[in-house]
Amino acid sequence: MYTPLANRFNPTDLAHALPAQPIVVGFSGGLDSGVLLHALAALPAARARGLRAIHVHHGLHPDADGWAEHCQRICAEIGLALHVARVSVDHDLGIGLEAAARHARYAAFRAQLAEHDVLALAHHQDDQAETVLLRLLRASGSDGLAAMHQWRELSPNTIWRPLLKQPRAALLAYAQANALHWIDDPSNAEHGPDRNFLRHQVLPLLRQRWPQASAALARSAELLAEDAQSLRSEAAVRLAGMQTSDPATLSVAALLAHEPPWRARLLRLWIEQQGLPPLRGSAIVIIESQLLHARTDAQPQYRWQGVRMQRWRDLLHVGIEQQPLPADWQATWDTRAQLHLPDGSRLQLDAPFESTVCVRARRGGERIHLPGRNHHHSLRHVLQQRAVPPWQRERLPLLFAADGELLAAGDGILSARWLAWQDQSGARLGWISP
Repeated sequence: MYTPLANRFNPTDLAHALPAQPIVVGFSGGLDSGVLLHALAALPAARARGLRAIHVHHGLHPDADGWAEHCQRICAEIGLALHVARVSVDHDLGIGLEAAARHARYAAFRAQLAEHDVLALAHHQDDQAETVLLRLLRASGSDGLAAMHQWRELSPNTIWRPLLKQPRAALLAYAQANALHWIDDPSNAEHGPDRNFLRHQVLPLLRQRWPQASAALARSAELLAEDAQSLRSEAAVRLAGMQTSDPATLSVAALLAHEPPWRARLLRLWIEQQGLPPLRGSAIVIIESQLLHARTDAQPQYRWQGVRMQRWRDLLHVGIEQQPLPADWQATWDTRAQLHLPDGSRLQLDAPFESTVCVRARRGGERIHLPGRNHHHSLRHVLQQRAVPPWQRERLPLLFAADGELLAAGDGILSARWLAWQDQSGARLGWISP
């Protein structure tokens, strides 16, 4: 059995790990974040680096205003600046209230952090143990079971969890010894949420038989994190050899050359690198059967949380799902300011064109005069030759001159007339996705 350090906590334990950047404490007003804020405020070096706090007002509890006032009072007493960020929790995300609140909370953190600020969060050893158990019950692999990391990038910022090796009992003892006041959120006492059930029912039972259960689970997370990092480094090397010039595409043949466990790891890393929501637990099985082993002439898709992964020919494409332009949509653009399209994308030009242009969706039958060609060509054939996926063709804005000539399809297929003007003017057309 793993034996933890003595059940005590001292602010000097944090001194050796202080980052050089300004520290922003996520301060809920509860015991854990109260201890973290008090301990950091006791370190002159932390204050000198711009220590401050942020409280996220979720508006989910009748006492939320009182909690914000409590946090303001505490910060005033110890001479620290506090920002109260009021958020609206989206109940329609389909991920549960707790996860939706967490989503809103992190969005508020990102909005308030200056570049390279370090966000200090008060997760502790017991939180880590709960996370490991939750992820075990969700059949997570080593990446998931590595649970929370003491340091994690939140580009351009960093998350720091300095209390991750401290049991909650040590934090409670510190708070009592220093006569701290904190908020007890009544929702934490409810046994309905999964994490609360583990906290109040499962972990106390485990500790009756194995007193150091939380420490052992947290230590297992550390060991798994080391293993996961080694696998991640190897996966990054393999993934780099499988991607095309477009990082959002992946070679199916290259992926299938790996064993199934590696394919799963590579897919998850690829999704992470694109900044997209992680795949659900069952996603890999579905992607294997329906996308990777589909006929080459099929176009199977897998969707999750507003993301679409689609196979086309030998490539997997992934990205935020975009709607096609309405077939009857068109607009007149003077090219002096950005043009906002119905799907949320934008067209922009560095310098105004010689006249206004008409922008509309594809309707079929369009022809374009490409540079170096003597004749006009079917846009449909040009899109096929350039391997533009069908769902991207549906979104292409077409630019027409006043005389009806097709000037451009998106910003990648440009006519001879447009290129001649572009070379003369030095302007560049940009089609910016949302």
